[in-house]
Amino acid sequence: MERLHSPWRSQYIQSFVKGDKEGKECILCAAPQEKNDDANLIVKRGTHCYVIMNRYPYNSGHIMIVPYRHLSSLLDLNALESAELMGSLQHMIRVLQSISHPDGFNVGANIGRTAGAGIDSHVHFHVVPRWNGDTNFMPVLSDTKLISEDMRETLKKLRAAL
Repeated sequence: MERLHSPWRSQYIQSFVKGDKEGKECILCAAPQEKNDDANLIVKRGTHCYVIMNRYPYNSGHIMIVPYRHLSSLLDLNALESAELMGSLQHMIRVLQSISHPDGFNVGANIGRTAGAGIDSHVHFHVVPRWNGDTNFMPVLSDTKLISEDMRETLKKLRAAL
């Protein structure tokens, strides 16, 4: 494959200005401050980080673990934030396994615009459930990514499983 193309993300990436550099609030800071978890697809709140569904998911159940503190570098997380973030990653993988039985997961963070971060001013981790055969011809032939379950249904299942 010469290039990875995900056209469904362009609307998402264009919906904000890079963090607070141009006077706009970071969407990863704004979501938990709004206190509207349903509208913002926030699954769970912790002391130092929270879990939010990705509005433009790569697969059903695609979530992000986000520290509340606005940091652009993983190296700036303190010990408590790091521990809660890792604990949340492990916990959410268990929850996703229990509700959707994926065959595997992609877990990671894109640190910096060059590394592929759509939101490079606020570090966050992605958890993407994967199933054997979950990639099909639709993204290649029609620029369409199929998500097998409505995000609100997945949100309900995640919360119920917690």
